[in-house]
Amino acid sequence: MKKKIVLALGGNALGNNIREQRVSVEHTAHILTDLIEQGHHVVVTHGNGPQVGMINLAFETAGKQGVCEAMPMATCVALSQSYIGYDLQNALHNALQKRGINKPIATLITQVVVNPADPAFLNPTKPIGDFFTQEAAEKLIAAGENLIEDSGRGYRRVVASPQPVDIIEKESIKALCDAGQIVITVGGGGIPVIQEDAKLRGVDAVIDKDWASSRLAEMIDADALIILTTVEKVAINFGKPNVKWLDNLTVAEVNRYIAEEQFAKGSMLPKIEAALAFAQSKPGRVSLITKLETAKQGIEGKTGTSISL
Repeated sequence: MKKKIVLALGGNALGNNIREQRVSVEHTAHILTDLIEQGHHVVVTHGNGPQVGMINLAFETAGKQGVCEAMPMATCVALSQSYIGYDLQNALHNALQKRGINKPIATLITQVVVNPADPAFLNPTKPIGDFFTQEAAEKLIAAGENLIEDSGRGYRRVVASPQPVDIIEKESIKALCDAGQIVITVGGGGIPVIQEDAKLRGVDAVIDKDWASSRLAEMIDADALIILTTVEKVAINFGKPNVKWLDNLTVAEVNRYIAEEQFAKGSMLPKIEAALAFAQSKPGRVSLITKLETAKQGIEGKTGTSISL
C-alpha cells in the first residue's frame, strides 16, 4: 500500500564532515530509493548538528581575524540546509537514474516559526561554535551573551531549542509531494523565525529536527513518520540484563514508559515524544522508530518500533 512518508534522517546518515557526508549520502540514497521504488511518496528531513557547527565556527573564526562578521545562527541553519540538500538530492538523483526511475527532487529552504515566549529562550542549552577560555567567556557573559562550560573542554555559546509552532513553506511542501516529487526539507529542524507585526525574523536558536519532522508530517497529512536512529528498535531497561526491545506500542503504553523515565532525556526521549505527537494527532497515523538499514522492513511491519492509537 502506497503511503505518504516523512522520513527523518539521523546524523549517521550524513557523516561528520564534508568527505564523510558525500560517502554517507550515497548509502542513504540507495535505501531511500528502495522506498521510492515501492511507490511511496517520500519527504526527507535531516539533522545538521556537525554541519551547522562547522559553519558557525568558520564564520566565528573569520570574524576574530577581521575577515568578515560572525554569521547569525538562523543564517547558519539556512546554509546547512542548502549544502546538505545539494548532496542528498545529487545522490538520490544518481541512485534513481541507476534504476531507471525519473522523479523530480527538490530541496526547499524551510522557515519554522517558534514562539518568542517559549520557555526554552529563558534557558538556552544547545552548545554551538568555538570554545573559549574562562577569561574570554566571562567577558562575553558580562556583555550579555550566554555561555556554558562544556565537558571540561572550555566554554561555548549556547542557544535555545524551542518547539516548532508552524512551517511557513508547508503548502509548497505538500504541493510538491502531492505532485509526485521528492522533497528534502526542514533541514536541521528548519530556520527558526518569529513573527513580528506580520514580518518574519530569524532568531538564534536550533529546533529539534524530530519535533519539526513530526509537525511537518501532521501538516501535510502524512500516513507515516519514520524517525531514523542508530538502533533497530526502541528498548526499555536499556543497558540492563532485563532489557526489552519494543515492537508495536499504543499511545497509552508510550505514556506509561515516559512516566517511568525509561527513555534517556538527551537522546531517545525527544524522538519518542515527537513520534508520539504525530501518532496521536489523527487515527490511522503511524510513527516508526528504527535505523536506516531497516526502514523498508519497518514500513512492511517486519521490524522497528511503531506507535499508533
